Amino acid sequence: MASQGIKSMIQRKMLQIDVTFGTYLFSPVEKFAYYSIVFLLFSLLSIAVILYLPHHISILTGRAWYYINGETIDITAFTRDVFSSAMGTGKDAAAVVREL
Repeated sequence: MASQGIKSMIQRKMLQIDVTFGTYLFSPVEKFAYYSIVFLLFSLLSIAVILYLPHHISILTGRAWYYINGETIDITAFTRDVFSSAMGTGKDAAAVVREL
């Protein structure tokens, strides 16, 4: 019963995408080529965001820090120190709980 609802929802979404982008006019070969290109571009964009966005954000954060405070900061080392101290605090709290 639930699978029928999911199946109809997927079919409605596929029809909505076909009508929105006009792919219902394509032949099956053209539709395959179109969706292959869309999938390829989406995959490349996703990989680029996953690989390069964190580094770019750290560079932008370092520049903002420099513009605000006038000194250079290594943001990766700073975040590593913050997280290691936070993790160390958590271990001390766990030790306190064990003592109680």
